[in-house]
Amino acid sequence: MFHLRENHCNRQIRENFTAYLFITPSILVLGTFVILPILYAVFLSLHKVQMLGGINYHFFGLGNFQRLLTDERVGIALKNTAEYVAIVVPTQTILALCLAVTLNSGIRGKNWWRILYFLPTVTSSAVLTLIFMWIYNTNGLLNNFLAFLNLPIYNWLGDPSVALKGIMIMNIWSTAPFFMVIYLAALQDIPQTLYEAAELDGANNWEQFIYITLPLLQPVTFFVMAMGIIGTFQLFDQSYIFSGGTGGPNNATLTLVLLIYQTVFRNLQMGYGAAIAFLLAFVIIILTLMQRQFFGGYKI
Repeated sequence: MFHLRENHCNRQIRENFTAYLFITPSILVLGTFVILPILYAVFLSLHKVQMLGGINYHFFGLGNFQRLLTDERVGIALKNTAEYVAIVVPTQTILALCLAVTLNSGIRGKNWWRILYFLPTVTSSAVLTLIFMWIYNTNGLLNNFLAFLNLPIYNWLGDPSVALKGIMIMNIWSTAPFFMVIYLAALQDIPQTLYEAAELDGANNWEQFIYITLPLLQPVTFFVMAMGIIGTFQLFDQSYIFSGGTGGPNNATLTLVLLIYQTVFRNLQMGYGAAIAFLLAFVIIILTLMQRQFFGGYKI
């Protein structure tokens, strides 16, 4: 009996060792590229880092985080980013759902429509930004069209009240098709028998959409909105190209990620940049948890 128990323990130890051996590469990769950078960012956020004449670390405690409360540009960047998220995420989600429902309704040539709708998603973000800059330019397509209609032209890129809206339009147009594909896959998984039963009970198309389609799409909607919030809070390249890296005009396109870039690579303040990055991560986590609670605890 003792030998049987000993053999069982030895076999279990060998199996556990083999299992850990197989997951060791994944643990090393996660530790090297995820856990260690996070720990290093925590270390940086608690220090002032001297970059010139050699790298020197001076412990600063919570000073970098206290500075966040008094930095006017952090408030501007957070306000711009929050406004961007509040407009882009709901709009692109609704647009993606509408496009998916349209394509799922059996319209003619739906495969060609799918390709046409999806083209902006596979196009480089930098290329799309340059195209839209040409459209918004003083001598660009939009002003030429307005002039053709004998309407007044406008300085779309130079007006602080309009510049961020231009980036919003471009982002909605380029990201909604990606979420459309996700919605389309989810729509095709809904059993057709549910719609047939509802139709027999006298439900029209709108009632079927409200009481069948939307409730069954709630987990997908949570995923789409969560990914949308994470992606929009990380807005950088469009804002950088539009403003030439300044966040202008008059900080109108300054976002949190662009501010992190300016802080670290222009002002060489790595510790303060890490503190801003943790502020960004904290905001994303809080909003995601709030959204999860709103959708009834669905998980990504």
